Amino acid sequence: MRTMEFKMERPGLLKEGDHVTITEGLLPSNYYYTIDPSLAMSGNYPFRERLLAREGDVTAVVENERGFYVTVVFEEP
Repeated sequence: MRTMEFKMERPGLLKEGDHVTITEGLLPSNYYYTIDPSLAMSGNYPFRERLLAREGDVTAVVENERGFYVTVVFEEP
């Protein structure tokens, strides 16, 4: 099991319990992940921390002074 945090720009796009799919993006030295269809985006992860799963479940949506953050749990193979 792996937990990742995503930044969501607007409230109400996702809620706890939602099942989400992930798209992987590639940068020259990192991967980044987007909850489809462009609902939230992760930070950058080095190649050694690549996410193997492509589906997960939202466990928390938190608002703080910097925005909305979504926590997703993945079952990795």
